[in-house]
Amino acid sequence: MDAVGRFDALYGVKFPKAVAKITDDIDELLAFYDYPAEHWIHLRTTNPIESTFSTVRHRTKVTKGPGSRAAGLAMAFKLIESAQVPWRSVNAPQLVALVRAGATFVSGKLVERPDERTPPTAAYRS
Repeated sequence: MDAVGRFDALYGVKFPKAVAKITDDIDELLAFYDYPAEHWIHLRTTNPIESTFSTVRHRTKVTKGPGSRAAGLAMAFKLIESAQVPWRSVNAPQLVALVRAGATFVSGKLVERPDERTPPTAAYRS
């Protein structure tokens, strides 16, 4: 958190609103580092989500609506299912189970035995 303090000291007087946006939500901003480094490439982009739903949105506009709720759900399901074909798989899939189990990662590295001296998981890492 030293870097955040220095940032606040350097720019807080001149740009108080901009600095407040960063310093007030620092835990959310740095939550990225609470996951394995191998997964960071997947966390950086929302493009798979955007491109998948844009396909569904495009098709529903072209067909002027699905007709019924059941037909709409079936159409959306099939479109999403076909859109997932080119997706690449998750890097280091063996770490997904650890993330789901609540394992602690600091700067993208697994902490095998977290103790009281381990910094908070959303703290700044140098």
